Amino acid sequence: MSTPLSPEQIERLARRRAGAKLGWYVHVGVYLLFNGAFFVLSELGVGHRHWSIYPALGWGLGVVLHGIAVFVLGGGSGVRERLIEHERERLRRTGR
Repeated sequence: MSTPLSPEQIERLARRRAGAKLGWYVHVGVYLLFNGAFFVLSELGVGHRHWSIYPALGWGLGVVLHGIAVFVLGGGSGVRERLIEHERERLRRTGR
């Protein structure tokens, strides 16, 4: 069982989590903007045809991993909270 958070701790945690989510939304926006431009350049024949798929796939993987870190493993997610609780219990039992 964990102790209740103080109002200051709640505020700090809420701001940090909101900032992480906002960071992901900005990341997606920049991804869409740049990859849209890359697609247009690729279709206009700048360089080899259809080269824009490569940065879209690589950067897209980064966006997906960023999203997983924020929404699945980030603070407040069930997975992260269960892992933290598991580690607390292990440390309480073993002392290290």
